[in-house]
Amino acid sequence: MAVPKQKQSHSRTAKRRAQHKIVPAASNLCPKCHQPKLPHRVCATCGSYRGRDVIDASAGASVEE
Repeated sequence: MAVPKQKQSHSRTAKRRAQHKIVPAASNLCPKCHQPKLPHRVCATCGSYRGRDVIDASAGASVEE
């Protein structure tokens, strides 16, 4: 089993941990109603996906992820 021969310094540990950051979720604009939506998902406002109506948004259907 591999075991480190020497202790890693604080600066090397900090350099590695500097990459562990929170990235905001990507969002796109719906081409139909121009509201922000998550990519590759049905628009919660108008209910369209890839140019066609998938769910009836006027019926009050909630979109679950």
